[in-house]
Amino acid sequence: MREGEQLLDEERQGEATIVAGPGSGGRKLYLESYGCQMNFSDSEIVASILAEAGYATTKDEGEADLILLNTCSIRDNAEQRIRHRLQHLKGGKRNNPKLKVGILGCMAERLRDQLLEEEKLVDLVVGPDAYRDLPRLVDEVEGGQKAVNTLLSREETYAEIQPVRLDDKGVTAFISIMRGCDNMCSFCVVPFTRGRERSRDPQSIVAEARDLFAKGYREVTLLGQNVDSYKWNVDAKGNVKDEGQPVVRFAQLMDLVSDVDPDLRVRFSTSHPKDMTDEVLEVMARKDNLCKYIHLPVQSGHSDVLKRMNRGYTREWYLDRIAAIRRIMPDCAISTDVIAGFCGETVEQHEATLSLMREVRYEMAFMFKYSERPRTLAERKFEDDVPEEEKGRRLTEIIQLQQEHSKERTAAQCGRIYRVLVEGPSKKNAEEFQGRNTYNTMIVFPKGDVEPGQYHYVRTTDHTSITLRGELVDEAVAQQEGFIA
Repeated sequence: MREGEQLLDEERQGEATIVAGPGSGGRKLYLESYGCQMNFSDSEIVASILAEAGYATTKDEGEADLILLNTCSIRDNAEQRIRHRLQHLKGGKRNNPKLKVGILGCMAERLRDQLLEEEKLVDLVVGPDAYRDLPRLVDEVEGGQKAVNTLLSREETYAEIQPVRLDDKGVTAFISIMRGCDNMCSFCVVPFTRGRERSRDPQSIVAEARDLFAKGYREVTLLGQNVDSYKWNVDAKGNVKDEGQPVVRFAQLMDLVSDVDPDLRVRFSTSHPKDMTDEVLEVMARKDNLCKYIHLPVQSGHSDVLKRMNRGYTREWYLDRIAAIRRIMPDCAISTDVIAGFCGETVEQHEATLSLMREVRYEMAFMFKYSERPRTLAERKFEDDVPEEEKGRRLTEIIQLQQEHSKERTAAQCGRIYRVLVEGPSKKNAEEFQGRNTYNTMIVFPKGDVEPGQYHYVRTTDHTSITLRGELVDEAVAQQEGFIA
Protein backbone atom coordinates (compact mmCIF):
# COMPACT_ATOMS: atom_id res chain seq x y z
CA MET A 1 0.00 0.00 0.00
CA ARG A 2 1.25 3.45 -0.83
CA GLU A 3 0.98 5.77 2.16
CA GLY A 4 -1.43 8.63 1.88
CA GLU A 5 -3.03 7.48 -1.35
CA GLN A 6 -6.11 5.42 -0.72
CA LEU A 7 -7.64 3.83 -3.79
CA LEU A 8 -10.93 5.03 -5.16
CA ASP A 9 -13.77 2.66 -6.02
CA GLU A 10 -12.51 -0.12 -8.26
CA GLU A 11 -15.09 0.83 -10.87
CA ARG A 12 -13.43 4.24 -11.28
CA GLN A 13 -10.11 2.74 -12.35
CA GLY A 14 -9.54 3.65 -15.99
CA GLU A 15 -12.22 6.34 -15.89
CA ALA A 16 -12.00 8.91 -18.65
CA THR A 17 -11.71 12.55 -17.62
CA ILE A 18 -14.53 14.44 -19.37
CA VAL A 19 -14.81 18.15 -18.80
CA ALA A 20 -16.84 21.04 -20.09
CA GLY A 21 -14.93 24.20 -20.80
CA PRO A 22 -12.11 25.48 -23.00
CA GLY A 23 -10.38 23.46 -25.64
CA SER A 24 -11.63 24.47 -29.04
CA GLY A 25 -8.61 23.96 -31.25
CA GLY A 26 -10.07 20.92 -32.97
CA ARG A 27 -7.77 18.44 -31.23
CA LYS A 28 -9.23 15.72 -29.00
CA LEU A 29 -7.77 14.44 -25.72
CA TYR A 30 -8.71 11.09 -24.18
CA LEU A 31 -7.40 11.07 -20.59
CA GLU A 32 -7.70 7.97 -18.43
CA SER A 33 -6.94 7.88 -14.68
CA TYR A 34 -5.86 5.04 -12.40
CA GLY A 35 -5.06 4.75 -8.72
CA CYS A 36 -5.74 7.24 -6.00
CA GLN A 37 -7.63 10.47 -5.43
CA MET A 38 -4.48 12.48 -6.10
CA ASN A 39 -4.20 11.03 -9.60
CA PHE A 40 -7.79 11.94 -10.43
CA SER A 41 -7.15 15.44 -9.10
CA ASP A 42 -3.98 15.69 -11.18
CA SER A 43 -5.95 14.70 -14.29
CA GLU A 44 -8.11 17.79 -13.79
CA ILE A 45 -4.92 19.90 -13.78
CA VAL A 46 -3.69 18.18 -16.94
CA ALA A 47 -7.04 18.78 -18.67
CA SER A 48 -6.81 22.46 -17.75
CA ILE A 49 -3.26 22.84 -19.08
CA LEU A 50 -4.04 21.07 -22.36
CA ALA A 51 -7.34 22.94 -22.79
CA GLU A 52 -5.28 26.12 -23.00
CA ALA A 53 -3.26 24.39 -25.72
CA GLY A 54 -6.44 23.72 -27.73
CA TYR A 55 -7.39 20.19 -26.63
CA ALA A 56 -10.99 19.27 -25.83
CA THR A 57 -11.68 16.07 -23.87
CA THR A 58 -13.62 13.19 -25.40
CA LYS A 59 -15.25 9.97 -24.15
CA ASP A 60 -14.46 8.22 -27.41
CA GLU A 61 -10.84 7.08 -27.62
CA GLY A 62 -11.45 6.32 -31.29
CA GLU A 63 -11.68 10.03 -32.14
CA ALA A 64 -8.73 11.08 -29.96
CA ASP A 65 -5.60 12.73 -31.31
CA LEU A 66 -3.86 12.25 -27.97
CA ILE A 67 -4.39 9.48 -25.41
CA LEU A 68 -2.88 9.95 -21.95
CA LEU A 69 -2.92 7.36 -19.14
CA ASN A 70 -2.42 8.83 -15.66
CA THR A 71 -0.84 5.91 -13.86
CA CYS A 72 -0.23 4.38 -10.45
CA SER A 73 2.71 2.39 -9.02
CA ILE A 74 1.03 1.22 -5.83
CA ARG A 75 1.66 -2.46 -6.54
CA ASP A 76 3.00 -4.53 -9.38
CA ASN A 77 -0.50 -5.48 -10.54
CA ALA A 78 -1.36 -1.77 -10.87
CA GLU A 79 1.53 -1.40 -13.32
CA GLN A 80 0.61 -4.61 -15.15
CA ARG A 81 -2.88 -3.22 -15.63
CA ILE A 82 -1.37 -0.27 -17.51
CA ARG A 83 0.81 -2.62 -19.58
CA HIS A 84 -2.29 -4.54 -20.64
CA ARG A 85 -4.10 -1.29 -21.44
CA LEU A 86 -1.23 -0.26 -23.70
CA GLN A 87 -1.50 -3.56 -25.56
CA HIS A 88 -5.16 -2.75 -26.18
CA LEU A 89 -4.22 0.65 -27.62
CA LYS A 90 -1.97 -0.86 -30.27
CA GLY A 91 -4.97 -1.44 -32.52
CA GLY A 92 -5.99 2.22 -32.24
CA LYS A 93 -2.55 3.33 -33.30
CA ARG A 94 -2.58 0.97 -36.28
CA ASN A 95 -5.91 2.45 -37.38
CA ASN A 96 -4.70 6.01 -36.79
CA PRO A 97 -0.93 6.42 -37.31
CA LYS A 98 -1.19 10.08 -36.21
CA LEU A 99 -2.48 9.05 -32.75
CA LYS A 100 -0.09 9.96 -29.91
CA VAL A 101 0.03 8.00 -26.62
CA GLY A 102 1.53 9.21 -23.35
CA ILE A 103 2.10 7.89 -19.84
CA LEU A 104 1.68 10.31 -16.93
CA GLY A 105 2.06 10.06 -13.17
CA CYS A 106 3.86 7.70 -10.82
CA MET A 107 4.58 4.91 -13.28
CA ALA A 108 6.07 7.47 -15.65
CA GLU A 109 8.29 8.79 -12.88
CA ARG A 110 9.42 5.33 -11.80
CA LEU A 111 10.15 3.77 -15.20
CA ARG A 112 11.00 6.81 -17.38
CA ASP A 113 13.02 5.84 -20.49
CA GLN A 114 12.25 2.17 -19.88
CA LEU A 115 8.66 2.78 -20.95
CA LEU A 116 9.77 4.25 -24.27
CA GLU A 117 12.07 1.29 -24.90
CA GLU A 118 9.67 -1.48 -23.90
CA GLU A 119 6.35 -0.01 -24.99
CA LYS A 120 7.01 1.01 -28.57
CA LEU A 121 3.68 2.80 -29.02
CA VAL A 122 4.40 5.24 -26.13
CA ASP A 123 5.36 8.67 -27.46
CA LEU A 124 5.80 10.70 -24.27
CA VAL A 125 6.46 10.07 -20.59
CA VAL A 126 5.67 12.82 -18.10
CA GLY A 127 6.09 12.77 -14.32
CA PRO A 128 3.69 14.41 -11.83
CA ASP A 129 5.77 17.58 -11.43
CA ALA A 130 6.15 18.26 -15.18
CA TYR A 131 2.56 18.79 -16.35
CA ARG A 132 3.17 22.47 -17.15
CA ASP A 133 5.59 21.23 -19.80
CA LEU A 134 2.95 19.10 -21.57
CA PRO A 135 2.16 21.55 -24.44
CA ARG A 136 5.85 21.75 -25.40
CA LEU A 137 6.32 17.99 -25.07
CA VAL A 138 3.23 17.28 -27.18
CA ASP A 139 4.57 19.65 -29.86
CA GLU A 140 7.85 17.70 -29.84
CA VAL A 141 5.96 14.44 -30.29
CA GLU A 142 3.88 15.84 -33.14
CA GLY A 143 7.17 16.85 -34.75
CA GLY A 144 8.21 13.21 -34.83
CA GLN A 145 10.25 13.01 -31.61
CA LYS A 146 9.79 10.99 -28.42
CA ALA A 147 9.52 13.23 -25.35
CA VAL A 148 10.32 12.71 -21.65
CA ASN A 149 10.17 14.99 -18.61
CA THR A 150 10.21 13.34 -15.22
CA LEU A 151 12.10 15.98 -13.28
CA LEU A 152 10.92 16.24 -9.68
CA SER A 153 10.48 19.67 -8.15
CA ARG A 154 10.88 21.08 -4.65
CA GLU A 155 8.55 23.96 -5.52
CA GLU A 156 5.77 22.83 -7.88
CA THR A 157 2.24 22.83 -6.39
CA TYR A 158 0.18 23.98 -9.44
CA ALA A 159 -1.31 26.51 -7.00
CA GLU A 160 -2.47 29.08 -9.56
CA ILE A 161 -3.81 26.58 -12.10
CA GLN A 162 -7.59 26.34 -11.97
CA PRO A 163 -8.40 22.65 -12.46
CA VAL A 164 -11.00 21.84 -15.09
CA ARG A 165 -13.40 19.77 -13.01
CA LEU A 166 -14.41 16.25 -13.97
CA ASP A 167 -18.03 17.35 -13.80
CA ASP A 168 -18.89 21.03 -14.18
CA LYS A 169 -22.25 20.37 -12.48
CA GLY A 170 -20.64 18.48 -9.63
CA VAL A 171 -21.36 18.38 -5.92
CA THR A 172 -17.98 17.30 -4.53
CA ALA A 173 -14.45 18.23 -5.57
CA PHE A 174 -10.81 17.64 -4.64
CA ILE A 175 -8.42 20.42 -3.63
CA SER A 176 -4.76 19.47 -3.65
CA ILE A 177 -3.07 21.27 -0.72
CA MET A 178 0.39 19.71 -0.87
CA ARG A 179 2.50 17.33 -2.90
CA GLY A 180 5.20 14.79 -2.15
CA CYS A 181 6.16 13.01 1.06
CA ASP A 182 9.14 13.10 3.44
CA ASN A 183 8.28 10.05 5.56
CA MET A 184 10.29 7.38 3.69
CA CYS A 185 8.24 4.39 4.82
CA SER A 186 10.26 1.37 3.76
CA PHE A 187 7.51 -0.16 1.59
CA CYS A 188 6.51 3.05 -0.21
CA VAL A 189 7.43 4.46 -3.62
CA VAL A 190 5.90 7.94 -3.14
CA PRO A 191 9.13 9.79 -2.19
CA PHE A 192 10.66 8.46 -5.42
CA THR A 193 7.67 9.15 -7.69
CA ARG A 194 6.32 12.39 -6.20
CA GLY A 195 9.35 13.92 -4.48
CA ARG A 196 9.70 15.92 -1.28
CA GLU A 197 6.87 17.62 0.58
CA ARG A 198 5.81 21.13 -0.42
CA SER A 199 2.64 22.93 0.59
CA ARG A 200 0.45 25.35 -1.36
CA ASP A 201 -0.10 28.81 0.02
CA PRO A 202 -3.29 28.90 2.10
CA GLN A 203 -4.72 31.91 0.25
CA SER A 204 -4.86 29.96 -3.03
CA ILE A 205 -6.50 26.99 -1.28
CA VAL A 206 -9.19 29.14 0.36
CA ALA A 207 -9.77 30.97 -2.94
CA GLU A 208 -10.25 27.65 -4.75
CA ALA A 209 -12.72 26.49 -2.08
CA ARG A 210 -14.62 29.78 -2.32
CA ASP A 211 -14.77 29.50 -6.12
CA LEU A 212 -16.05 25.93 -5.94
CA PHE A 213 -18.79 26.91 -3.48
CA ALA A 214 -19.87 29.78 -5.74
CA LYS A 215 -20.16 27.28 -8.62
CA GLY A 216 -22.47 25.02 -6.62
CA TYR A 217 -20.06 22.53 -5.09
CA ARG A 218 -20.99 21.69 -1.51
CA GLU A 219 -18.12 19.45 -0.42
CA VAL A 220 -14.36 19.59 -0.85
CA THR A 221 -11.71 17.04 0.06
CA LEU A 222 -8.28 18.44 0.95
CA LEU A 223 -5.72 16.12 -0.64
CA GLY A 224 -2.10 15.31 0.03
CA GLN A 225 0.16 12.34 0.56
CA ASN A 226 0.23 13.38 4.22
CA VAL A 227 -2.15 16.29 4.78
CA ASP A 228 -1.50 16.75 8.46
CA SER A 229 2.14 17.62 7.77
CA TYR A 230 0.92 20.66 5.81
CA LYS A 231 2.81 23.80 6.79
CA TRP A 232 3.10 27.27 5.29
CA ASN A 233 5.72 29.93 6.09
CA VAL A 234 7.80 27.48 8.11
CA ASP A 235 10.72 25.32 7.01
CA ALA A 236 11.38 21.64 7.69
CA LYS A 237 13.19 22.52 10.93
CA GLY A 238 10.28 24.59 12.25
CA ASN A 239 11.84 28.00 11.59
CA VAL A 240 9.53 30.82 10.45
CA LYS A 241 10.47 31.97 6.95
CA ASP A 242 8.82 35.42 6.99
CA GLU A 243 8.13 37.06 10.35
CA GLY A 244 5.65 39.39 8.68
CA GLN A 245 3.39 36.51 7.58
CA PRO A 246 1.35 34.07 9.67
CA VAL A 247 2.37 30.45 10.11
CA VAL A 248 -0.37 28.14 8.86
CA ARG A 249 -0.41 24.47 9.75
CA PHE A 250 -3.08 21.93 8.93
CA ALA A 251 -5.34 22.78 11.86
CA GLN A 252 -5.37 26.46 10.90
CA LEU A 253 -5.91 25.62 7.23
CA MET A 254 -8.98 23.52 8.02
CA ASP A 255 -10.33 26.37 10.10
CA LEU A 256 -9.85 28.78 7.20
CA VAL A 257 -11.49 26.50 4.62
CA SER A 258 -14.43 25.68 6.91
CA ASP A 259 -15.07 29.44 7.28
CA VAL A 260 -15.78 29.78 3.52
CA ASP A 261 -19.42 28.86 4.26
CA PRO A 262 -21.21 26.71 6.86
CA ASP A 263 -22.80 24.76 3.99
CA LEU A 264 -19.42 23.76 2.55
CA ARG A 265 -18.48 20.37 3.94
CA VAL A 266 -14.78 19.70 4.32
CA ARG A 267 -13.04 16.31 4.32
CA PHE A 268 -9.36 15.41 4.02
CA SER A 269 -7.14 12.52 2.97
CA THR A 270 -4.81 11.11 4.15
CA SER A 271 -3.31 11.44 7.63
CA HIS A 272 -0.15 10.01 9.15
CA PRO A 273 -0.52 8.93 12.79
CA LYS A 274 2.68 10.63 13.92
CA ASP A 275 1.39 14.01 12.70
CA MET A 276 -2.22 13.76 13.93
CA THR A 277 -2.32 16.46 16.63
CA ASP A 278 -4.91 17.24 19.27
CA GLU A 279 -5.15 20.71 17.71
CA VAL A 280 -6.48 19.19 14.47
CA LEU A 281 -8.98 17.09 16.41
CA GLU A 282 -10.19 20.08 18.43
CA VAL A 283 -10.83 22.13 15.26
CA MET A 284 -12.77 19.19 13.80
CA ALA A 285 -14.86 18.87 16.95
CA ARG A 286 -15.64 22.60 17.00
CA LYS A 287 -16.79 22.99 13.37
CA ASP A 288 -19.97 21.19 12.24
CA ASN A 289 -18.96 21.33 8.57
CA LEU A 290 -15.63 19.57 9.20
CA CYS A 291 -16.71 15.97 8.67
CA LYS A 292 -16.23 13.58 11.56
CA TYR A 293 -14.20 11.05 9.65
CA ILE A 294 -10.46 10.31 9.74
CA HIS A 295 -8.47 7.91 7.59
CA LEU A 296 -5.55 6.91 9.82
CA PRO A 297 -3.37 4.19 8.24
CA VAL A 298 -1.90 1.76 10.77
CA GLN A 299 -0.37 -0.79 8.31
CA SER A 300 0.51 -3.24 11.14
CA GLY A 301 -0.45 -3.81 14.77
CA HIS A 302 3.00 -4.88 15.94
CA SER A 303 5.73 -2.41 16.91
CA ASP A 304 8.57 -4.52 15.46
CA VAL A 305 6.88 -4.62 12.07
CA LEU A 306 6.17 -0.89 12.26
CA LYS A 307 9.88 -0.31 12.93
CA ARG A 308 10.85 -2.34 9.84
CA MET A 309 8.28 -0.30 7.91
CA ASN A 310 9.95 2.89 9.21
CA ARG A 311 6.54 4.24 10.23
CA GLY A 312 7.88 6.47 13.01
CA TYR A 313 5.50 5.24 15.73
CA THR A 314 4.78 2.19 17.86
CA ARG A 315 1.56 0.26 18.47
CA GLU A 316 1.18 2.17 21.75
CA TRP A 317 1.65 5.56 20.05
CA TYR A 318 -0.97 4.71 17.44
CA LEU A 319 -3.49 3.59 20.05
CA ASP A 320 -2.85 6.82 21.98
CA ARG A 321 -3.92 8.76 18.85
CA ILE A 322 -7.03 6.60 18.60
CA ALA A 323 -7.77 7.34 22.26
CA ALA A 324 -7.36 11.08 21.59
CA ILE A 325 -9.85 10.90 18.71
CA ARG A 326 -12.36 9.03 20.88
CA ARG A 327 -11.86 11.51 23.72
CA ILE A 328 -12.27 14.67 21.63
CA MET A 329 -14.81 13.32 19.09
CA PRO A 330 -16.47 10.21 20.60
CA ASP A 331 -18.53 9.42 17.49
CA CYS A 332 -15.80 10.08 14.92
CA ALA A 333 -15.53 7.42 12.20
CA ILE A 334 -12.06 5.98 11.63
CA SER A 335 -10.78 3.96 8.67
CA THR A 336 -7.31 2.57 8.01
CA ASP A 337 -4.84 0.77 5.72
CA VAL A 338 -3.49 -2.68 6.58
CA ILE A 339 -0.68 -4.62 4.92
CA ALA A 340 -0.65 -8.41 5.28
CA GLY A 341 2.61 -10.33 5.13
CA PHE A 342 5.22 -7.58 5.26
CA CYS A 343 8.87 -8.69 5.31
CA GLY A 344 9.64 -10.82 8.36
CA GLU A 345 6.08 -10.73 9.71
CA THR A 346 5.48 -13.73 11.99
CA VAL A 347 2.15 -15.37 12.77
CA GLU A 348 2.27 -13.72 16.20
CA GLN A 349 2.85 -10.29 14.63
CA HIS A 350 -0.07 -10.87 12.28
CA GLU A 351 -2.22 -11.77 15.31
CA ALA A 352 -1.17 -8.44 16.86
CA THR A 353 -2.69 -6.66 13.84
CA LEU A 354 -5.95 -8.55 14.34
CA SER A 355 -5.98 -7.68 18.04
CA LEU A 356 -5.44 -3.98 17.26
CA MET A 357 -8.32 -4.10 14.78
CA ARG A 358 -10.54 -5.63 17.48
CA GLU A 359 -9.56 -2.86 19.87
CA VAL A 360 -10.15 0.03 17.42
CA ARG A 361 -13.08 -1.48 15.43
CA TYR A 362 -12.63 0.54 12.24
CA GLU A 363 -15.55 1.59 10.08
CA MET A 364 -13.66 0.61 6.96
CA ALA A 365 -10.20 -0.46 5.79
CA PHE A 366 -8.09 -0.73 2.64
CA MET A 367 -6.41 -4.13 2.96
CA PHE A 368 -3.63 -5.55 0.80
CA LYS A 369 -1.00 -8.23 0.59
CA TYR A 370 2.51 -6.80 0.73
CA SER A 371 3.84 -6.11 -2.76
CA GLU A 372 7.56 -5.42 -3.04
CA ARG A 373 8.29 -2.26 -4.99
CA PRO A 374 11.65 -1.51 -6.66
CA ARG A 375 13.92 1.18 -5.15
CA THR A 376 12.20 1.11 -1.75
CA LEU A 377 14.15 0.57 1.48
CA ALA A 378 12.28 -2.70 2.05
CA GLU A 379 13.38 -4.03 -1.35
CA ARG A 380 17.01 -3.14 -0.61
CA LYS A 381 17.17 -4.19 3.06
CA PHE A 382 14.64 -6.96 3.74
CA GLU A 383 13.74 -10.30 2.24
CA ASP A 384 10.16 -10.67 1.00
CA ASP A 385 10.00 -13.94 2.92
CA VAL A 386 6.31 -14.51 3.69
CA PRO A 387 4.99 -17.04 1.12
CA GLU A 388 2.23 -15.76 -1.17
CA GLU A 389 -0.16 -18.42 0.05
CA GLU A 390 0.41 -17.36 3.66
CA LYS A 391 -0.01 -13.67 2.71
CA GLY A 392 -3.34 -14.60 1.18
CA ARG A 393 -4.43 -16.52 4.29
CA ARG A 394 -3.58 -13.58 6.57
CA LEU A 395 -5.28 -11.09 4.25
CA THR A 396 -8.44 -13.23 4.27
CA GLU A 397 -8.48 -13.16 8.07
CA ILE A 398 -8.04 -9.37 8.07
CA ILE A 399 -10.83 -8.89 5.52
CA GLN A 400 -13.25 -11.19 7.35
CA LEU A 401 -12.64 -9.41 10.65
CA GLN A 402 -13.07 -5.98 9.07
CA GLN A 403 -16.34 -7.04 7.46
CA GLU A 404 -17.67 -7.91 10.92
CA HIS A 405 -16.61 -4.55 12.32
CA SER A 406 -17.96 -2.59 9.32
CA LYS A 407 -21.36 -4.22 9.66
CA GLU A 408 -21.30 -3.55 13.39
CA ARG A 409 -20.52 0.13 12.82
CA THR A 410 -23.21 0.70 10.18
CA ALA A 411 -25.74 -1.11 12.41
CA ALA A 412 -24.96 1.41 15.15
CA GLN A 413 -25.93 4.23 12.75
CA CYS A 414 -29.38 2.77 12.04
CA GLY A 415 -32.47 4.54 13.38
CA ARG A 416 -30.82 7.97 13.50
CA ILE A 417 -31.49 11.08 11.44
CA TYR A 418 -28.62 12.57 9.43
CA ARG A 419 -28.17 15.74 7.41
CA VAL A 420 -27.11 14.22 4.10
CA LEU A 421 -25.54 15.93 1.10
CA VAL A 422 -27.30 14.51 -1.97
CA GLU A 423 -24.58 13.50 -4.45
CA GLY A 424 -26.66 11.98 -7.24
CA PRO A 425 -28.49 8.83 -8.37
CA SER A 426 -27.77 5.52 -6.68
CA LYS A 427 -25.39 3.30 -8.64
CA LYS A 428 -27.84 0.38 -8.40
CA ASN A 429 -31.24 2.08 -8.79
CA ALA A 430 -31.93 5.20 -10.86
CA GLU A 431 -35.09 5.82 -8.81
CA GLU A 432 -33.01 6.40 -5.68
CA PHE A 433 -30.50 9.04 -4.62
CA GLN A 434 -27.36 8.56 -2.58
CA GLY A 435 -25.31 10.79 -0.33
CA ARG A 436 -22.96 10.55 2.63
CA ASN A 437 -23.31 11.57 6.23
CA THR A 438 -20.59 13.28 8.22
CA TYR A 439 -19.07 9.85 9.01
CA ASN A 440 -18.50 9.15 5.28
CA THR A 441 -21.12 6.37 5.26
CA MET A 442 -23.10 6.17 2.03
CA ILE A 443 -26.88 6.42 2.50
CA VAL A 444 -29.39 5.40 -0.20
CA PHE A 445 -32.96 6.75 -0.15
CA PRO A 446 -35.98 7.30 -2.46
CA LYS A 447 -35.58 10.38 -4.66
CA GLY A 448 -38.56 12.35 -3.46
CA ASP A 449 -38.53 16.07 -4.20
CA VAL A 450 -34.78 16.65 -3.88
CA GLU A 451 -31.88 17.54 -6.17
CA PRO A 452 -28.13 16.76 -6.15
CA GLY A 453 -26.16 19.40 -4.27
CA GLN A 454 -28.89 19.93 -1.68
CA TYR A 455 -28.83 18.97 1.98
CA HIS A 456 -31.72 16.87 3.25
CA TYR A 457 -32.60 14.95 6.38
CA VAL A 458 -32.66 11.16 6.16
CA ARG A 459 -33.75 8.68 8.82
CA THR A 460 -31.79 5.43 8.42
CA THR A 461 -33.83 2.23 8.52
CA ASP A 462 -31.57 -0.60 7.30
CA HIS A 463 -27.94 -1.37 6.61
CA THR A 464 -25.32 -3.57 4.98
CA SER A 465 -21.66 -3.72 6.01
CA ILE A 466 -20.88 -0.51 4.08
CA THR A 467 -24.20 1.18 3.20
CA LEU A 468 -27.24 2.59 5.01
CA ARG A 469 -30.76 2.79 3.64
CA GLY A 470 -33.22 5.42 4.75
CA GLU A 471 -36.17 7.69 4.11
CA LEU A 472 -36.47 11.45 3.77
CA VAL A 473 -37.91 13.34 6.75
CA ASP A 474 -38.98 16.97 7.10
CA GLU A 475 -36.69 19.48 8.71
CA ALA A 476 -39.28 20.01 11.46
CA VAL A 477 -39.13 16.30 12.34
CA ALA A 478 -35.33 16.36 12.28
CA GLN A 479 -35.24 19.39 14.57
CA GLN A 480 -37.77 17.85 16.96
CA GLU A 481 -36.20 14.39 17.17
CA GLY A 482 -32.59 15.51 16.83
CA PHE A 483 -30.22 14.95 13.94
CA ILE A 484 -26.51 14.60 13.27
CA ALA A 485 -25.08 17.33 11.04
